[in-house]
Amino acid sequence: MRSSPLRRVSSEGSTSHVEEIEVLLRFARNLDVYRDPGQLLRSLPAELSSVAGSNTTALVHVIGGDSSAYAVDADGFTINLEPELPQWRAEIEEFLSGHPQPVLVTSLDREARFPGVFQFFRAHGNHSLCVLPLNGSSGGLGAICFAKKQDDGFSEKEVSLLFFLADYVGLAIDDRLNLAHSEAARAQLQSEQTKLNLFLDLSNSVVSNLELGEMLRSVSPNIRKTMRLQGVAVILPDATAEHLQLYAVDFPDGKGELLQDLSKPLEGSLAGQVFRSGKPWIGDLEEWSRSGFDNTVRHGEDSMSICLLPLLRCRNVLGVLCLVRAQKNAFMREDVEFLSQIAGQVAIAIDNAFAYRRITELSDKLTQEKLYLEDEIRSELNFEEIIGNSAVLRQVLRQVEAVAPTNSTVLIEGETGSGKELIARAVHNLSRRRTHPFVKLNCAAIPTGLLESELFGHEKGAFTGAIAQRMGRFELASQGTIFLDEVSEIPLDLQPKLLRVLQEREFERLGSSRTLRTDARLIAATNRDLNAMVEEQIFRSDLFYRLNVFPIHVPPLRERKEDIPFLVRHFAQHFARNMSKEIDTISTETMNSMVGYPWPGNIRELQNVIERAVILSKGPELQVPLDGLKVKNAEMGIQTNGATTLEEIERKHILSILEQTNWVFAGPNGAAARLGLKRPTLQFRMQKLGISRPRKP
Repeated sequence: MRSSPLRRVSSEGSTSHVEEIEVLLRFARNLDVYRDPGQLLRSLPAELSSVAGSNTTALVHVIGGDSSAYAVDADGFTINLEPELPQWRAEIEEFLSGHPQPVLVTSLDREARFPGVFQFFRAHGNHSLCVLPLNGSSGGLGAICFAKKQDDGFSEKEVSLLFFLADYVGLAIDDRLNLAHSEAARAQLQSEQTKLNLFLDLSNSVVSNLELGEMLRSVSPNIRKTMRLQGVAVILPDATAEHLQLYAVDFPDGKGELLQDLSKPLEGSLAGQVFRSGKPWIGDLEEWSRSGFDNTVRHGEDSMSICLLPLLRCRNVLGVLCLVRAQKNAFMREDVEFLSQIAGQVAIAIDNAFAYRRITELSDKLTQEKLYLEDEIRSELNFEEIIGNSAVLRQVLRQVEAVAPTNSTVLIEGETGSGKELIARAVHNLSRRRTHPFVKLNCAAIPTGLLESELFGHEKGAFTGAIAQRMGRFELASQGTIFLDEVSEIPLDLQPKLLRVLQEREFERLGSSRTLRTDARLIAATNRDLNAMVEEQIFRSDLFYRLNVFPIHVPPLRERKEDIPFLVRHFAQHFARNMSKEIDTISTETMNSMVGYPWPGNIRELQNVIERAVILSKGPELQVPLDGLKVKNAEMGIQTNGATTLEEIERKHILSILEQTNWVFAGPNGAAARLGLKRPTLQFRMQKLGISRPRKP
């Protein structure tokens, strides 16, 4: 220990050298707990008092123009020094100015100097005082005061120990201050890094997100959080460039929705002033309120700072970026400089979005024109894959158009081969889910033991052969449509799980306890009578009711004979094209035979017959093996004499179109155009078929 230059040495003090070391080590460990400078200063008087055994201990900390003072009594209770702090600081600085070493006052009663400091210690029952300078690496930090009740209460050995403690305390305070400065610098560096990340995120948004509303929704929260803002808004001119539209607003607590229809005139508003001049505006809520947008940005705060920045792109002002903080005078110069750079990035993004919108509008226009031209050459029902124009088929398609926009479950009933999958695809293609998957599964084609895995998926090792995790059809079809053909073949023990998916929208994979959710729309199909199966207790009634929300019955081909000629021509052209043949003629006898045949296999059977006929045809006329059809008719006990002829079908079809067009022949919507005939040809066919306009009663 260094020796103290005191003129008087006390004979008191018998603490051993080992005990002193233990006391000092304990004191050092106690100080290590306090990492914050303010926390250390507040705790030092109590820690020093426990080591020095003083009656009253005080610490005065002076750094630059700031000062603080803390004191405790012998019991460790804090003494408030705030009222005495100004006088204490002046007296302590004067007291230590001529005494760079510890100063010992043996009797306070005989001291008239420094009335503020000495009177404080006398008032707390003290008679002797030791004042030690508190020094750091860069100079004086203040002083530490120890006071005792008796006169001449400090020995030379005690003063030396206290002098050592004062040096250690000075180093500790210096260390905490340096640490605080380092942490502040680190925080500043982190803030700069955060700003850089924000800048990079905005740059990525500029190149990756071209839809204006979506882009603004993605970047606004990042700007608000990074810059510690209460709100961010983007104000853009409307199509007339005479009004400003508050396009995007992002506030916490769920107030970040888009407000599309709120507009204000450019003239007379602060936002309009910034938009016209291209110069920033910074002010408080009162000035902003007079501009006309206060009802939108007020967020329950009486004091707000508003910063309006022009969105500049190639010297053109695209809009205004509005930033809000819930304090007055909250935007510093460096904040505005950085936010101006952010506004520049937002302006680039908006400019790109505008360009993308213009390109998209042109592309949509071309697409609509293409669809219009395609519609002109399609059938009037606008179902590409469904061929026919019979009344029963039109009724089915009207049901499809009604249910498609909803998310309701659809049950399609019909005989095998009648086109149930085409109806399911039509429901999907006309729904809002058409951009998502259409996943189909034939329940009758999957072994019973594997059907649950196909529907809901499985985990690795769930059963023998499950060598990897697999997603089920319901998981694949989420956001889209799942089509379960032959749903009647689902085993009874698996039906409750399907019912749960329909009701709760959740399921578990085989071998997993984790619940998954799906948003798949279910379309089911069957060729069996599910109602009868319910009565026979081989199909669950509750599942049947959930499936039977919107039933659609697909008629068999024998009930829509008017469509057979259309289907024959369609399949003949399709297979001829695939086989590089030219078939353009179908005899009346052939067509009449096919119209009169009941087609127990429905459209699938008709398709196979036409494919075989195209293979056998040698010339431009379709050669259908009619003997086979006659044999089948004979086996089924069906007479072909008196069957519906092609002329009768043609007559019914022309009459149907004439009634739909109110017997208007000419024009783009007239009967001739819809039949694909010229007007004289239509009139000739009407005369040949004996069609005449009915007289009005």
